[in-house]
Amino acid sequence: MISTQSFKRPHSLLQLPKMLSVRRKVQDWLRSEVVDDAPTDERLFPDLKPPIETKGLILWLTGLSGSGKTTIALGVERELKERSCPVELLDGDLVRTNLSKGLGFSREDRETNIRRLGFVANLLSRNSVVAIVAAISPYQAARDEVRNTSKNFIEVFINAPLEVCEDRDVKGLYAMARDGEIKAFTGIDDPYEEPSNPDIVCYTEDESIEESIAKVVAYLEKLEYIPAKPHIKYSI
Repeated sequence: MISTQSFKRPHSLLQLPKMLSVRRKVQDWLRSEVVDDAPTDERLFPDLKPPIETKGLILWLTGLSGSGKTTIALGVERELKERSCPVELLDGDLVRTNLSKGLGFSREDRETNIRRLGFVANLLSRNSVVAIVAAISPYQAARDEVRNTSKNFIEVFINAPLEVCEDRDVKGLYAMARDGEIKAFTGIDDPYEEPSNPDIVCYTEDESIEESIAKVVAYLEKLEYIPAKPHIKYSI
């Protein structure tokens, strides 16, 4: 027969309230004497600057077809994602097949397309997103309208001569425009109005794509729109 004495409460359980009380006293002491007196980041690293928060902005890339807008925009998007920046790319060709489906290429329709791009980009930038727009957007007044209704607007002129853009045209759009198969093609029978005072100019005839991307990113870093790229050093 098993004796009821076998089920006596262990000594450790009887001491549990006392142990918990001591633990609480130790925690209180650590908070008051150790944690409160611990050196702050500023004391440990006096040269350490607070991290830069990403600011919402519109980065508007304008230029002729074939100047390099989309390629540069994709590169900037990649660089910003490596900095953990919230970023969205609005490509003019993709927007025309979705948001602006049904619009033609008259001046009125082109301006409507730019306003729609600007509206979406504004919504994104107001919510701390870097909205990158890559669109021909040929008219100065329409671009200025977007700038004037935006808080942080940076205009990037992707500058490439018409003959260079024609040489790059793998789709043959310029040739079709010159042959009259495409009407109202920007640079051929419809004007492109160069920005009068762009924030950044990328000369893609002379610069490599990497150099143009670096130029744009450096400008954003300088004005503290985005944080610097983190440099991680490994040591053994």
